[in-house]
Amino acid sequence: MSSYQAYYRIVRRIPAGRVSTYGAIARMAGHPGRARQVGFAMAAVPEGGGVPWHRVVNARGEISRRSGSRDGERRQRLLLEAEGVRFDLDGRIDLAAFGWP
Repeated sequence: MSSYQAYYRIVRRIPAGRVSTYGAIARMAGHPGRARQVGFAMAAVPEGGGVPWHRVVNARGEISRRSGSRDGERRQRLLLEAEGVRFDLDGRIDLAAFGWP
């Protein structure tokens, strides 16, 4: 199984209304220190691929910046808010409240 497939398998387990971090996904897949690779994997999820990529955020509980337009960041926030995830005034998610596992 490729690293990306291992990450996707884990991310599919994140329940609606919860988030995990790139680093946590890397550790769970047996690849500690490869948070950036998890980010690349989430960016590569095909449309309709069944991987809830939007549930993965950075270690500060923030949506990571993407190169190019901000549409992806806006879309991610809207998807999370639709699931009941709340952001503070600084755009952060309380990982103690909404984090998984």
